[in-house]
Amino acid sequence: MRKRRIFTISAAAITLGLVFAVPAGAAINTVNATPTSHAATASAAVSCVYTPQKPADKFKGLPTFNPVSAAKPYLVTLFTTQGAITFRALTDKAPCTTNSFRFLAQRGYYDNTHCHRLTTQGIYVLQCGDPTGTGSGGPGYEFPDENLAGATYPAGTVAMANAGPNTNGSQFFFTWKDTALSPAYTPFGTVVGGMNVLARIAAAGEDDQNGPGDGYPNLYVGFLHVQVTPLF
Repeated sequence: MRKRRIFTISAAAITLGLVFAVPAGAAINTVNATPTSHAATASAAVSCVYTPQKPADKFKGLPTFNPVSAAKPYLVTLFTTQGAITFRALTDKAPCTTNSFRFLAQRGYYDNTHCHRLTTQGIYVLQCGDPTGTGSGGPGYEFPDENLAGATYPAGTVAMANAGPNTNGSQFFFTWKDTALSPAYTPFGTVVGGMNVLARIAAAGEDDQNGPGDGYPNLYVGFLHVQVTPLF
């Protein structure tokens, strides 16, 4: 049986250097600082590949990719037990990632899941998207990193967690405060509503399960429903 990997976010590559009790290796993908034309994006996105993996949790199938429909912008509203959080998907910068997220969200993959990790020292993230709540769950497929050149992670960034390069699946994180990370985690969204919800979750702290400032959120953050709203 294939050993499950921990999907996490590590600051080890920078001087903040937190040491986690769980195996690290998740890379954070970055946002491209240079605007990309829709034509160039569509051309690059044609190579999107979703590779089957086992085990799968709440398997919904494999996404298909159409560069025209994938480029259409959309908003995501996560109705959580702590309040609503809304972000705009960066379909022009991370089309493979946003196509996957929309595929899973529209099929109820994230419904009735919860956020399993909050960090309050060194890096400031709330990690979610694992149906098992262990940090090792995934949708049954992986896909490559994108949008990493010049990536930064200011407060309100939505990015993928991973278990190493090109191992993206369903897990993602919010930065609830400006965070310095190596450009290894694909940024694919920007929060446009609900930063107050993230701030309240962070203020309640975590249980230090993985080490100081890194653990399970003291406030339970469950996703009741995840809604995708087209912007066109």
